[in-house]
Amino acid sequence: MSLVASDRLRGSSLVAKREGFPVLSKALAVMGANGSGKTNAIKALAFLHWFIGHSFRAEPDEPIPFEPHFFAENEPSEFELLFDTAGTIYRYELTLTRQRVIREALYHKTSRAFTNLFLRDWVGGEYAYKQQGFGLNAREAKKVRQNASLISTAAQYDVPLARRFTCLPIHTNVDVLGRIHASRSDVLAAADRFLHSSTAHQRMEQLLRRWDLGLAAVEIKQKTLKLDDGKERDVAVAYGVHADGNQRQRLELFQESSGTQRAFVLLSELLPVLDSGGLAVIDEMESDLHPHMLTEVLNLFLNPSTNPKDAQIVFTTHTAEVLSQLQKPQVALVEKDAHCKSALWRLSDVKGIRADDNLYAKYMAGAYGGLPLLQ
Repeated sequence: MSLVASDRLRGSSLVAKREGFPVLSKALAVMGANGSGKTNAIKALAFLHWFIGHSFRAEPDEPIPFEPHFFAENEPSEFELLFDTAGTIYRYELTLTRQRVIREALYHKTSRAFTNLFLRDWVGGEYAYKQQGFGLNAREAKKVRQNASLISTAAQYDVPLARRFTCLPIHTNVDVLGRIHASRSDVLAAADRFLHSSTAHQRMEQLLRRWDLGLAAVEIKQKTLKLDDGKERDVAVAYGVHADGNQRQRLELFQESSGTQRAFVLLSELLPVLDSGGLAVIDEMESDLHPHMLTEVLNLFLNPSTNPKDAQIVFTTHTAEVLSQLQKPQVALVEKDAHCKSALWRLSDVKGIRADDNLYAKYMAGAYGGLPLLQ
């Protein structure tokens, strides 16, 4: 799965413009039939974000929270991530089982080649380490637990490079089990984020008004509520304000439609990425939203005025209307074969697809695959 676009798009608002770097898409839509493997494709990104940043918090004997392919449960799983931050391109490699890391390595690009920063290998019942400029004391490196990342642990010792990676601005609604379904607690968490950022609150309010949800404003106030654990706490509660002439009525957001609640929570996840730059990884972005609203959400990333930091979004969707907004390098299709193995490919990797093809019409006609075969 790649966000590298063609040079032909370099002057387009669809891509990030950076001198000396590959042209990168601001968006990648992952599409396919139900059960094809779309969520699994983006779960890898969510897992790596957690493992690099937070795995040091795991208990010593706790299994690593990822699911290998169920026909290869006893074989190591492999991940590779190529990314850039602070002007440097890095490659991260990870091989592991649910019990331990087998191999972990980090490289950075110098000139045309990649140079190793650290290498951690499970050999003969213990780890062999090699470091070159990473900055973690060798004695501390030997203490890294089998179920934790060297980077995540090094950040606890204030290794500057490790701390940079653990703070990568990635926001996602996916965990090891798949999409995190919106709940009462998500609405409360979103309200809390907006309570502490007047700028984000203002932008959210403007967008929800423009999206024809019947709201004149969104108010957020502190209130004492009994939460799911049975305890009372002071939390931020959002209210939708409805207007009829000079009359105003407030309704707790929990009582608004599921689409309004979904838009409210989604904006709390996306606006921080748009403000700071980074990556949003969103499963089923159209959930509870009208297709026209999904194109509005996507436009937040494609429009330079709302995305000045060139933030990126990778999202799964069944809403084919987004194909009218994207070019072929920005669309990935997923299919599962008879052996329960999923394959992902971008339309730009398929021979014969022209740049001026009507992607929506041809996808809906079944020309590209990625559609359910109903019988």
